[in-house]
Amino acid sequence: MTARTSDIEKAAGVLRAGGLVAFPTETVYGLGANAEDPAAVARVFQVKGRPPSHPLIVHIGGAEQLGDWAENVPATARLLAERFWPGPLTLVLRRGRRVPLEATGGLETVAVRVPGHVVALALLAAFGGGVAAPSANRFGSVSPTTADHVRAELGDAVDFVLDGGPCQVGVESTIVDATGDTPSVLRPGGVTREDLEAVLGRPLAVHSTSRVRVPGQHPSHYAPRARVVLVEPEKVVAEAELAQELGHQVGVLLPPSFAGAAVKAHAVVAVPASMAAYARGLYGFLRELDQRGCDLIVASLPVEEGLGLAIANRLRRAAGPRPAE
Repeated sequence: MTARTSDIEKAAGVLRAGGLVAFPTETVYGLGANAEDPAAVARVFQVKGRPPSHPLIVHIGGAEQLGDWAENVPATARLLAERFWPGPLTLVLRRGRRVPLEATGGLETVAVRVPGHVVALALLAAFGGGVAAPSANRFGSVSPTTADHVRAELGDAVDFVLDGGPCQVGVESTIVDATGDTPSVLRPGGVTREDLEAVLGRPLAVHSTSRVRVPGQHPSHYAPRARVVLVEPEKVVAEAELAQELGHQVGVLLPPSFAGAAVKAHAVVAVPASMAAYARGLYGFLRELDQRGCDLIVASLPVEEGLGLAIANRLRRAAGPRPAE
């Protein structure tokens, strides 16, 4: 689906006026503000309920603009930008003076990416600047992959929702710390570690926490209302049926190895065998189980290679301790 030119121009106008625009990327929908407008950026945090210390990603229209937003960009970062932009890769670099501290959570680093979505790129071109945007949902909850998800969760808190159809990747961008000579993965995502290593010619470390604050590292994140329990794949059915017997309304993310199995549970979603299809559908599956009234979701982790690494990361965060726990 391609948004109308009139809608893109309207969205750009909202950004110029200091408003908030939800817009599609290839990963998830973002909640965007003019990256150079501290008041607009502050409103993003307010609408999401996001702690102001959690930095936002600045979306730009092309790799050639990188020097406008970051300083002392290493050759490694330029190589990754050349290879993977536009696309689901975010680079953490030294903050350029153009970026207000409000957008970086007070840090002297900035997270930057060029989204790989025709509507997002058209919006950035029409706007003519950088757009600071986290995912367009309440802080810590399931990320939106359709415009309807955004409308259902944020409603009138967003000034304009630019509908570009369903997101094709479905999990957030990979975040790479490129501030020094040895890059590392701070959040696995739409660009796989294997693809990064092939370009760099070296292995990359993957950190669950880091000295650099970046999006997606809160212990509980990407979480549905239902509590998520992770077990080994061969234990999913038994765990789900036991919880159902104990009075829970159980939702199941059924592994491909159990496709077609009869499960005594409130709701069952069959997980695709393709990791690309699983990533694309993951957040929709979690939302569906919430909508069907589940209070507990039983799932297992995929093999942590390729996109499976990003899916496992999201499921672990979804199953993390909630703030009230």
